[in-house]
Amino acid sequence: MPDAAPLLPYLVFDFDSTFTQVEGLDELADIALAGQPDRAERVGQIKALTDRGMAGEIGFQESLAQRLALLGANRRHLAPLVAHLQTKVSASIRRNAEFFRRFADRIYVVSSGFREFIEPVVAEFGIGPSHVLANTFTFDAEGNITGCDPANVLSRDGGKIRQLVLLDLDGPVYVLGDGYTDYQIREAGLAHRFYAYTENVSRPSVVAHADEVLPTFDEFLYQLKLPMTLSYPKNRIKVLLLENPDARAAELFRQEGYQVEQVKGALDEDELIARIEGVSILGIRSKTNVTAKVLAAANRLIAIGAFCIGTNQIDLPEAMRRGVAVFNAPFSNTRSVVELTLAELIVLARRIPEKNPKMHQGEWDKSASGSFEIRGKTLGIIGYGNIGAQLSVVAEAVGLKVIYYDMAEKLQLGNAVKAKSLEEMLPQADIVTLHIDGRPENQDFFGAKEFALMKPGALFINNARGHVVDVPALAAALRSGQLGGAAIDVFPYEPKTNSESFESELRGLPNVLLTPHIGGSTAEAQRNIAEFVPERIMEYINTGNTQQSVNFPNIQLPTQQAHRLIHIHANVPGVLANINNVLAQHHVNILGQYLKTNELIGYVITDINREYDQDVIQALRAVEHTIKFRVLY
Repeated sequence: MPDAAPLLPYLVFDFDSTFTQVEGLDELADIALAGQPDRAERVGQIKALTDRGMAGEIGFQESLAQRLALLGANRRHLAPLVAHLQTKVSASIRRNAEFFRRFADRIYVVSSGFREFIEPVVAEFGIGPSHVLANTFTFDAEGNITGCDPANVLSRDGGKIRQLVLLDLDGPVYVLGDGYTDYQIREAGLAHRFYAYTENVSRPSVVAHADEVLPTFDEFLYQLKLPMTLSYPKNRIKVLLLENPDARAAELFRQEGYQVEQVKGALDEDELIARIEGVSILGIRSKTNVTAKVLAAANRLIAIGAFCIGTNQIDLPEAMRRGVAVFNAPFSNTRSVVELTLAELIVLARRIPEKNPKMHQGEWDKSASGSFEIRGKTLGIIGYGNIGAQLSVVAEAVGLKVIYYDMAEKLQLGNAVKAKSLEEMLPQADIVTLHIDGRPENQDFFGAKEFALMKPGALFINNARGHVVDVPALAAALRSGQLGGAAIDVFPYEPKTNSESFESELRGLPNVLLTPHIGGSTAEAQRNIAEFVPERIMEYINTGNTQQSVNFPNIQLPTQQAHRLIHIHANVPGVLANINNVLAQHHVNILGQYLKTNELIGYVITDINREYDQDVIQALRAVEHTIKFRVLY
């Protein structure tokens, strides 16, 4: 990588809640007061005084004096405090430790905290004692902390200003901190810029005075074009989550450092186009359609997460052509859908949808007419994928005979028997359940012809996709008595939000169980999905790994060796040769290279050594047929 700018500004860092995630005195109090009955109360008082002082609500000197009086600490508590603080260094600062070691002579830690615990923490980052300016404790004969050295300018109001005057730095000074005392350095004209550091805490009164707000140290390095560990600051990656995935999804993305925006319901095409600009990651469920027009408007989109099984709502070929990887959750809600299907077929067999509302209306209809046990009956499963196969195992366990039909060759489980065609299967089944995907060619897959082939009085279940069933034909089969009942969880049109009315000609029909697309809506399934999809997306963004993407060539990559070049291109001959010609012309050493293609795109991952000319990046972007290119440091 090229060297940094010839003259790096002097960087003045605060320590508490900036270099580390926590306030040192607060943590010292927590350690020192362990076992004391008033520990929680005193620690709370100290933290409140810290916040008031950092926000500028009370003078620093007053805040410090009151905190030290409450502390109750001894010299012996300092070693465990240091060990604790070493685990609490801010994530983005630890990530860029090499930067600190490389430019330690231009970095100062100026803190109203205490040298006794600051020095050993920053030493790991190459910052020596002469570049640490902080208070020092005073002790009594027993080692109890009695206060701080009053001769130290940092123990008084305006101490950081006085300290910068004494430093008399001969160049531009940039201050990074979370407190009002850090801003005061800039206010006094002793710094050229003040950056409010908000990775750990954001104080409105401090942010309001900042030249820039830094969610992470990566952002600072990126803005100044300084050497950094990441290729791109994570705080600049925007995530748009629609349709209420489990809260764990947003939590994971935020933990990674991404910006997250959430919308409760689905968005139509025009609404999504209006919101998609600048979004890097889009998360949807089954109601939002990601069309070619949406993808054309998505100027920064890297990946789409479908928080469900199906992906027919996404234009997968167009996403491929635009270099957007799509990930779904093919297994996470399998068990939930299986259990719902099993419950539905039992409920239908006992005609509960008819009897339950009568009871609520005061009508006692005790009759066995039309009710039957499922034991010994035949269940016909259409679609023997993850859900269909697991359903067959569970169904056999409760005494059902299983026959299934799938266009692809699948290994049957247990005693399940494969039918050669629907015409063979449907007349045999007492209950028929659909578990096929929502591809366009499956529109009205099951209609009047198929209902006519079923046993008179058989039951029908659709927990797959709404448009795969001809709903008017289903309603007609129910009204005529050809079907003895039905359970439907998915519909050709579904309300975008819970406030929209649900309309269907299936409403009001006897022995029909209607549910609002809740096949995967269990706490366990939604939690699993909310963890699985973000993990796949973050793995792709961080390493280039496309394992389990539904539209990209699947590559399980080894550990990154140095810098990784991610190149997505149209699948035409000669692109790999052109990439390697560029690398050869720039004398770049290849440490490892991986290529996989599908019908539309090629995906090349190249690990190279750290020393290369930046011109090579522009040359690789300019390779003919390039769709997307990025570098992972």
